[in-house]
Amino acid sequence: MFQEERLRSIIDYLKKAKRISVDEICSLFDVSRDTARRDLVKLEEDKAIIRTRGGAILPSGQHVIKDYSNRLSLVSSEKKRIGKKAASLIMPGDYIILDTSTTVQACAEHLKDIECTVITNSINQADILAKNSQAHIQLLGGEFHKEHRYLYGTSVIEKLSHYHVDKTFIGCVGISEKGLTVAHEEDGMVMQKMMQQADQVILLADHTKIGVTGYFRCATLNDIDLFITDQEIDEEFQELLEKHGVELLIVSQTHDGGR
Repeated sequence: MFQEERLRSIIDYLKKAKRISVDEICSLFDVSRDTARRDLVKLEEDKAIIRTRGGAILPSGQHVIKDYSNRLSLVSSEKKRIGKKAASLIMPGDYIILDTSTTVQACAEHLKDIECTVITNSINQADILAKNSQAHIQLLGGEFHKEHRYLYGTSVIEKLSHYHVDKTFIGCVGISEKGLTVAHEEDGMVMQKMMQQADQVILLADHTKIGVTGYFRCATLNDIDLFITDQEIDEEFQELLEKHGVELLIVSQTHDGGR
């Protein structure tokens, strides 16, 4: 079960039981305590729960949960728009790296049949691109993360050091003044190396990730060249991006635009 599915299930459980413990999350979804805690951190960041000692409860007011559930159901269309725009930036002959995020997966889904070389540690990305007749796929080998279907570890990082690519496409849990953050340290360590090996680093993240700081920082804003998102962002954050040399590309629901 992916994290987004698990988060929905946790909210559904809370609506009925009013509270949930870390141990109950571990038992219900067969995950580790660390994974359960990260789920609660994510839900708290999205203001969907209030964390308590050893678990969580619902906040007062059902509109918060309704908004959160609606956002989860809508995020796929947002990711598709972002992914489609990102895929349009891949040129014939490009060497690219794709990370494990679902927004980057949308990029893989929209990649046209053009000759290019794709390096990835994601089983999902490789499976999607297997249907692309022109894409050459280099799947990085390492320890397999069963829950999120990616490969990680020192062997993946060492293998990446031998490559130089035109573009790296990455996602994140949050982007804020503190940089880019992800939910898992092992994923973040691989992402750091992916960024180092590219001429251009392209971040794909919908508007819900802006202003969010997650568990593990994998990059500073200085490490990003282009940020593709789906909605206008506030002036203060735009100025922060400009200060760090990050180009902003906004893909609206009705048209593709940039700034």
